Amino acid sequence: MKLNPLGLLLTCFLSFVSYNSLAQVKISPVDIGGVVKGVSGPEAGVWVIAETNDLPTKFAKIVITDDQGRFLLPELPKANYQVWVRGYGLVDSAKTTAKPGQLISLKAIQAPTAREAAQYYPGMYWYSMINVPKADEFPGTGEKGNGIPAVMKKQYYWVDTLKNSCQSCHAFGPKGIREVPELFTKKAQGDSELAWAYRTQAGQGMANMALGLGRMGPERSLTILADWTDRIAKGEVPFAKPTRPQGIERNAVYTMWNWSDAKYYLHDAISTDKRNPTLNANGLIYGSPEESTDLVPTLDPKTNTVGQIRMPFLDPKNTSSLELPKAESAYWGDEKIWDGHTSIHNLIWDQKENLWFAAKMRPSANPDFCKKGSDHPSAKVVPLNESARQLSMYDAKTKEWSLINTCFTTHHVYFARDKNDTLWTSGGSPASGVVGWLNTKMYLETKDEKKSQGWTPIILDTNGNGKRDEYVEANQALDPTKDKRVMAAFYGLQPSPLDDSIWGQSMDVGFSRNDQPGYLIRLVPGSDPANTSLSEIYQSPEGTFGSRGVDVDSKGVAWTVLASGQIASFDRLKCKGPLNGPSAAEGKHCPEGWTLYRLPGPQFKNVNDPKGSADGAYYIWVDLYNTLGLGKDVPIASSSGGEALIAVVKGKLVTLRIPYPLGFFTKNVDGRIDDINAGWKGRAVWTTSGTRNNFHSGDGGKELPPKIFKVQIRPNPLAN
Repeated sequence: MKLNPLGLLLTCFLSFVSYNSLAQVKISPVDIGGVVKGVSGPEAGVWVIAETNDLPTKFAKIVITDDQGRFLLPELPKANYQVWVRGYGLVDSAKTTAKPGQLISLKAIQAPTAREAAQYYPGMYWYSMINVPKADEFPGTGEKGNGIPAVMKKQYYWVDTLKNSCQSCHAFGPKGIREVPELFTKKAQGDSELAWAYRTQAGQGMANMALGLGRMGPERSLTILADWTDRIAKGEVPFAKPTRPQGIERNAVYTMWNWSDAKYYLHDAISTDKRNPTLNANGLIYGSPEESTDLVPTLDPKTNTVGQIRMPFLDPKNTSSLELPKAESAYWGDEKIWDGHTSIHNLIWDQKENLWFAAKMRPSANPDFCKKGSDHPSAKVVPLNESARQLSMYDAKTKEWSLINTCFTTHHVYFARDKNDTLWTSGGSPASGVVGWLNTKMYLETKDEKKSQGWTPIILDTNGNGKRDEYVEANQALDPTKDKRVMAAFYGLQPSPLDDSIWGQSMDVGFSRNDQPGYLIRLVPGSDPANTSLSEIYQSPEGTFGSRGVDVDSKGVAWTVLASGQIASFDRLKCKGPLNGPSAAEGKHCPEGWTLYRLPGPQFKNVNDPKGSADGAYYIWVDLYNTLGLGKDVPIASSSGGEALIAVVKGKLVTLRIPYPLGFFTKNVDGRIDDINAGWKGRAVWTTSGTRNNFHSGDGGKELPPKIFKVQIRPNPLAN
């Protein structure tokens, strides 16, 4: 055989580079390090994944290679690991067995086709291929016209519903969504629209799916979705490509554990108190499984063990998720996999090692003290007949539960920084039009749920005199002598760390109710909140829409995410005009307070809005205490389509994409400091997979349970 001198020289050179790079990786006995090389040399900016089943629960750690293809997986528990490479432009490499203390060389495999490469792209690159109805088709002309309901007045109503209705429950781009399961195609005998009709009726989430389709126009939406999956089945691939992690993004370390059960899903996880991130250092992480079960999952990250705690409820008549309507599932057949009574949505620590949950304790009908004719101070202002979700508390020291009857619906729960340790709650839907709270100091001392709680309507100071007066209702015209009620309620919620104000965010409801746009809302309680609270509302800038979630930094700047494809901040101190009076009634009086940051990735083809991305985020969290390592006051958005956490650092976006399992989808994060003297090793951000359908992922399928994720930033890609 004739040797090619140039090829031989190149092979020798690459071998030397690989050996030299490997020798430069300095590991300890608890690390695995090495180098990744491809056909052209070292592979920079690719993920190295190490996973084991040797521990009490499945454990994995992921790092990113540096410019020379080097990697270091730090602080691995003693076990045998399967290690492999994943990256853009590649397909997964063969798995290599390794133990801590070893240096290894991994071979990256180039994707042979664009289609195979795209299997590892974030979901938004796939769902941006959806042919959204064009702008000139709005307002819709109804069932006998273009199939778009007349209430869909502009194109963004449709896009907002796709993101905030469909994608708020599960990721939209993973393999399990972009490919229609065989069960449905067979039942539909090859009719793709009918197959989509079957799949949107499957499982215990069918009522929510029907609601979303009803808003968008069922037949037209099924046609659009069928066209999307048909084109993919024929070989069409995304028109845009993602870029590999760059700069500080390569310093990320992702650690993950399995927890809960493959049949359940998680909404949130909590590790500490947002006001004091050193609370519960090295302690258990707790989760909230919403409709899927009453079993609260736990993780002990020190021992890599998981557990569950069953939440009780007040009334045996509390309905179960088993009663939700469903049709046959492609994954679970006729089995009803969710059996939750308590709808555990959100949870938070207090300073006394108590965990507080937004949870359903009873059927919706309220006790008499909530209703008209009651002597309760808040009921005299706004009587409430129903609440969909209430409160519960778990004492982590005594292992005892307290179940709390609230008149107002709870959704998210966060503590103020006041002497009463007031727990403020959001209500989710704007239907009640109130904001509720619990004086937890009083409650823990007296266990008097009636006296300890209160609620207030959202009242604007439209007469401009600086105090709460008699007000006109939301559906009444402004009166120059009175204030004005806004029929809104908080979805996102956060007490300010700067002052006594409470910031909330209200969802857009124009497509289904009364043309209320989404608001950021600033509420100042006053001395008697039910009677003295005053609010201000702020709409996001013209052309943006779909605010979701809110948090506040230490300077009092509010942050939210927009379904139009941006992270947004609002600085009230930048407002030039008056913040009360009649001009403040619409919330359009301070456009100068807003700053927008476009989310990465492509835009939908038919959406002519370069300011936004096809991506959207579920929620946002501000890292007040630099628990991640990107700086104090860094906002972090939960990118639903980008399968990432996206941080705003000095005006630039840092994308922390978690590539395994595929379809990463989370709803919120929190940060904890386990050891303030341990540098990056003692700090982390925690989150959990939040999709209702873990089995839609391309990794693991039906057997894939929820995961808990620990995210850290180290000084460089080889730090240990």
